[in-house]
Amino acid sequence: MRILLAGADGANGESLATGLKQHGHDVDLVRTGNDVLSRLDETEFVLFDLLLPDLEGCELCRRVRARSAVPMIAFGEADAHLDRVLVLRAGADDCVAKPVWLHELAARIEAVRRRTEAARSGSGPYRLGTLTVDVLRRWVTIDGAQVRLTRKEFELLALLAEAGGAVVTRDSILAQVWGDNWYGSTRTLDVHVGALRTKLGDKRWIETIRGVGFRLAAPQDKCKETV
Repeated sequence: MRILLAGADGANGESLATGLKQHGHDVDLVRTGNDVLSRLDETEFVLFDLLLPDLEGCELCRRVRARSAVPMIAFGEADAHLDRVLVLRAGADDCVAKPVWLHELAARIEAVRRRTEAARSGSGPYRLGTLTVDVLRRWVTIDGAQVRLTRKEFELLALLAEAGGAVVTRDSILAQVWGDNWYGSTRTLDVHVGALRTKLGDKRWIETIRGVGFRLAAPQDKCKETV
C-alpha cells in the first residue's frame, strides 16, 4: 500500500519506513499534519505520531475524517493513556504505544486493512427505514439528521447493516470489530450496543437474539421509508 508516515523522529522514522518497505509497502516520510492533509488523495494509509509540530493528533484525525475514510494508525507514548483513547474516539483506527515495534506495526496495518476492505466490499450506503449507514463516508443519519458515533459504535452498526437483517453472532462481532486477538470482557459489546440504541433514539433498532447475537431491525413505525 501507499503509506504516509508523519512525524516520526529522524532515525526512527527512517528505520520504520525501511522496515515497512521490506513488507512490500510504498512509504513516504512527511513532517507535519498539514503535509498529510495535502496528500490525502494520493495515499492509502496514514501513520502518524500524536506529537506533530503543527496539529494535535486528534485534530488531524477530525480533519482527515471530514474528507476521507483512509485508514489511520497513531503512535503515542506508552504512559499517555488518555491521549491514545481520545485519538481513537476522534477517528483513528488503531493506536500503538511507543517505542514502535516494526513487526507489531506491520501486523496492525494488515488487520486494519482487512477490516477496512471488508467494510468497503458492500454496496452501501445501507438504508433501513429512516436509518442510513454510509460506510465509505462513515456517516449515519436518521430522518436525514446526522448521528454522531464513536469509531467502534460505527463499525458495529456498519457490520449489522451489512448483514441485511440477518443475525450476527456475538463471536463474529467481537472478532470483526475488536479483532481476532480480543481478550477483554464480552460486556464491552453489550455496552456499545446500549450506547448505539440510545444514540439511534429507539432501542428497537437493534434486536437481541438471546444466546446468539444481534440483528438490525427497523421499528414498525419507522418502516414507511424503507429503500
